[in-house]
Amino acid sequence: MSVDKDNFSFFGKAFQENLCQLILLDRPFADQVKEVLVIEFLELKYLQVFVQKIFDYKEKYKVHPTYDIMTTLLRSGLEDQNETIQKQVRDYFARIQDKEPEGSQFVKETSLDFCKKQKLKEAMLKSVKLLQSSSFDEISKTINDALRLGSSTDFGYDYLVDFEKRFLIKTRNPITTGWDEIDLTCKGGLGAGELGVVIAPTGAGKSMVLVHLGTQALKLGKTVIHYTLELADSVVASRYDSCITGIELSDLYSFKEQIFETVKNLEGKLIVKEYPTKSASTNTIKMHLEKLKMRGIVPELIIVDYGDLLKPISIQREKRQDLETIYEELRGIAQENNCPVWTASQTNRSGLNAEVITMESISEAFNKCFVADFIFSVSRTIEDKTTNSGRIFVAKNRNGPDGIVFPIHMDTSSVKIKVLQSNGESASDIMVKSSKEQEQNLKQKYANFKRKTKTELPDV
Repeated sequence: MSVDKDNFSFFGKAFQENLCQLILLDRPFADQVKEVLVIEFLELKYLQVFVQKIFDYKEKYKVHPTYDIMTTLLRSGLEDQNETIQKQVRDYFARIQDKEPEGSQFVKETSLDFCKKQKLKEAMLKSVKLLQSSSFDEISKTINDALRLGSSTDFGYDYLVDFEKRFLIKTRNPITTGWDEIDLTCKGGLGAGELGVVIAPTGAGKSMVLVHLGTQALKLGKTVIHYTLELADSVVASRYDSCITGIELSDLYSFKEQIFETVKNLEGKLIVKEYPTKSASTNTIKMHLEKLKMRGIVPELIIVDYGDLLKPISIQREKRQDLETIYEELRGIAQENNCPVWTASQTNRSGLNAEVITMESISEAFNKCFVADFIFSVSRTIEDKTTNSGRIFVAKNRNGPDGIVFPIHMDTSSVKIKVLQSNGESASDIMVKSSKEQEQNLKQKYANFKRKTKTELPDV
């Protein structure tokens, strides 16, 4: 971009509208760009008026405005503008309230670069005039002052300037789990920037549960990115077919046309990306997500099946430290992409035939529990598998109660999972009950054995 251009017209209307939205949304960026932005750099009058309102408010009240404050300002503070400009400003503000600015980082960097070059150009022209009458120090100061303008002002959350931000209603935008009972405990599902973990032993259905969670988002029209490090991508996609249509996995080939007619009408988008076990790290996932965004595919739910199979970015001395770091990085991905991330973790041997799986059964790294926002376990004994039953135990919940056990119906033949109403039993109740039942069974077997032995002994 040539510095000879004296406004943003080269970048177009969309760029300028995104820039103005970022000035409202991002207080540190607004402070940074304010030092170098000349209002006239904005080509469109209604955008000039919009940004000037933001800067005037900041100057007068020493705090950054919110959407609610801007609503009031634009409703009653445009009397000095003609009706056409008033309408354009209000229409623009109405448009941006329901959408995120596009290409935020590009817009920030490009606009700052343009404005800083303009300021430097201005300083250089001024310095030429100073050559004959001023000292070198004065000329140097003029150039250096221009170079310092627009430097980063993001020193953190400013207690006074960011006052209004504290009183905004935080929106989690949760995505339902598809289970009313679970949604009630965690305020609607897993929220944006949150990490959810499904704990289960091998063969209990971790991957099935993750497919169920992805399916619920798809039905809502969300874009789901599903990473698989254990199963083939086509196998995962087939499970989605079954979960969406209710057709058993063994019958999918017989109902190909019917399945296509159903899935083609889904408003959501599903991308399944397969990586060999331990070949991908969280950096691999980040790079793949960036490539998707460049193609206009923005993730709204990310599933990693499963976190324990990711490769650590840097090898630690102990495996538990590697796993702890991986789960911290997964939560970082959730925050960076402002969407929920679901993953799974395998239990140790104690969870293989447990009635209820608690966090003590998590394999290798208990510390990965600390970073997760929502954790539930799936336990299915040998008897449960034959009756398509089992239990979900809410082990950790930052947005509601935990320690609750829910009975479930789980038919793996068609990826059908239902959570039933809790009967009020806690994990300890069930484990005590299970222990008593085992003790009773042993006593009964021993009594039967004694009876059988007695009848078989010959009379003397």
